[in-house]
Amino acid sequence: MTREEALQLIKERVHSPELIHHMLATAAIMEGLADRLGQDREKWYLTGLLHDVDYEETKDDPERHSIVAAELLQGLGLDEELVHAVKSHNDHPGVERCTRLDKALYATDPLSGLITATAYVMPSRTLAEVRVKSIKKKFKDKAFARGAGREQMREIEGLGVELQEFFEIALHGMQEIAASLDLA
Repeated sequence: MTREEALQLIKERVHSPELIHHMLATAAIMEGLADRLGQDREKWYLTGLLHDVDYEETKDDPERHSIVAAELLQGLGLDEELVHAVKSHNDHPGVERCTRLDKALYATDPLSGLITATAYVMPSRTLAEVRVKSIKKKFKDKAFARGAGREQMREIEGLGVELQEFFEIALHGMQEIAASLDLA
């Protein structure tokens, strides 16, 4: 599946601009991580982009979230490692995160939200103003962006990426596409 085909699938299934922004941000971060870890940047990008393709359909039934997406993506013939990473990014009993891709997506999912929330409290409400120092400060403030799981983000350290470097990679990736995220 190409990036264009993935975006078309998203446009058919996702109507919330905020959710689309989250998926684009996650994809940008995953692409940066792939570069850092010497992995397949297209596979990692698509994994981030498609990880919540079922969210609007399953938001009222969290037990089905990511299971429906995995079934859809498998049915479309996508790579099994990508499908498993999408399936394992939600905390389902019995779905173990085994690969680097699984673990990276799990850690990245909440970070895109933390960085977006950090941009929203900047005077300009843009990513251009956000610095890694700001992200670190907001990360330590547990009351800020409460839904952005800090322990989940820390899982990146198991892949040999320090938290500060993770923030740098993520911020850079999101700044590169700030206009697409309505944060320019």
